[in-house]
Amino acid sequence: MSKHWTERLRERWDLKNAWQVMIVLLVFACTGFTVLFIKKPILQFFAGEAGSSTQASVIYYILILPLYNLLLLFYGFIFGQFPFFWAFEKRFFARIAGLFRPKEKKN
Repeated sequence: MSKHWTERLRERWDLKNAWQVMIVLLVFACTGFTVLFIKKPILQFFAGEAGSSTQASVIYYILILPLYNLLLLFYGFIFGQFPFFWAFEKRFFARIAGLFRPKEKKN
């Protein structure tokens, strides 16, 4: 018999209970909606009244990664899950840093 999806997430994320899983999912949802709501004002700031241009879109996608991560930590703090999201961010940036390290040659 398979485990409930909240139980699988609880184990994967090393959380204490299903309630904490729901709070973590709520933090992800709040962060995503915030990014969605700030997209238009950011694009208008960079593109003027037109509201969208290729250049503004490129700038937006460059800025959104660090902004998303800051918002994730902010909401994590607000909902009492800062330690989880701080560890999440450290793992995330360690993976990104690993992508840019030169590969070691095997003899």
